[in-house]
Amino acid sequence: MTVEEALQILKERGYKYTGKREEMIRICADEKRYLSAKEIMEQMQEEYPNLSFDTVYRNLSTFVQLGILEETELEGEGKFRLACSAAGHHHHVICTICGKSSSLPGCPMTALPHLPEDFHVTGHKFEVYGTCKDCYGTAHS
Repeated sequence: MTVEEALQILKERGYKYTGKREEMIRICADEKRYLSAKEIMEQMQEEYPNLSFDTVYRNLSTFVQLGILEETELEGEGKFRLACSAAGHHHHVICTICGKSSSLPGCPMTALPHLPEDFHVTGHKFEVYGTCKDCYGTAHS
């Protein structure tokens, strides 16, 4: 997803454009990794010195609900990244040190032989955690 696509989704869903919202989306687009709300807020402090953590977190949560951002939990903390695309679903491998992620091919749901007949799947999430090549080399030197 691009910043422009994300802003279009906000507009189509009736959310007001603000520079703060665009900046949050741009930070996520530029970083290419999962970021905490605190990291995003810290990057915005110079331009928006009175920005509150609640405002950042509330907007990030809205972006997740709209499919603009993806959220995961690392070390007990919510982390966010720009959604890979506006449509379709996918799964990731995520570095627990730097937060970089890569999409996995396919979906593990196809490997499930049978689900209970009285169970209707409405969604699922599959993530693999580990250490990327760059961080593994640094951590084991």
